[in-house]
Amino acid sequence: MRIIMMGTPDFAVPTLNALAESGHDIVAAYSQPPRRAGRGKALRPSPVHQRAEELGIEVLTPTSLRDEAAQRVFAGYRADVAVVAAYGLILPQAILDAPRLGCLNVHGSLLPRWRGAAPVQRAILAGDEKTGVGIMQMEAGLDTGPVRLEAETAIDGKTAGVLTSELAALGAGLMVTVLANPAAHPPRPQQGEPTYAAKIEKSEARLDFTADAASVERQVRAFNPVPGAFFEHDGDRVRIHAAQVVDAAGTPGAILDDRLTIACGSGAIRPLAVQRAGRGVMTPEELLRGFALPEGTLLA
Repeated sequence: MRIIMMGTPDFAVPTLNALAESGHDIVAAYSQPPRRAGRGKALRPSPVHQRAEELGIEVLTPTSLRDEAAQRVFAGYRADVAVVAAYGLILPQAILDAPRLGCLNVHGSLLPRWRGAAPVQRAILAGDEKTGVGIMQMEAGLDTGPVRLEAETAIDGKTAGVLTSELAALGAGLMVTVLANPAAHPPRPQQGEPTYAAKIEKSEARLDFTADAASVERQVRAFNPVPGAFFEHDGDRVRIHAAQVVDAAGTPGAILDDRLTIACGSGAIRPLAVQRAGRGVMTPEELLRGFALPEGTLLA
């Protein structure tokens, strides 16, 4: 098939690789424009942009697809299908209609649960036991299109980073399967009550120790690796990368012992991996050797 790939972050790279390995003709790759990153704030192309160039695929980085000129360029590729994975731009109807088979999206949830921008993080925060990935036929609504094929997986204590990588690999395989025989995987309407996965705001990563310990531990996993769950003390920010729930009690936010156990609204969490700003990831014991957080300290 003649395929236009549309994606930006690491989540989309396995799909791009799978399409290339399957022998499809990837006529173009669309991605978000390079962003400034790193200490030097140099422009850095997205993971999909970088991988597409390595594969010798033409890359386009428009800031919008709403103008007629951009739509003519897109239609000019005469694609059979556009494959979309975390692209980041709204696709107007003219784009959705241009490929012969329309646009197929790799979405990281079991639709209609968690439509929207942050399905993996929202599933973890909500305490869902399972999630999944599906191949959705795109339409104008927000993740409202019919689903052609999906697979599920247990969340089972995984971080957002681990779960995202797992879903990316699953989604890549599903996309190859659908494209191998689209007629064998007809679109079926979504069934059930939709929920919405709003974009993650950085402020959400501040740990709320008034919540129960299980909820706080889910915050830690949902925001690993980004933006990173954290607390602050005396102007210093400390990220918690991993934690466990323990049976202890105290004033929410209070340090309970010399292992950095922190009281929550009910129960407590014990960090397993932490990081001060500008430092590497370390154990709580290593942190406490150079950062005073004695028992009874109340964290913000």
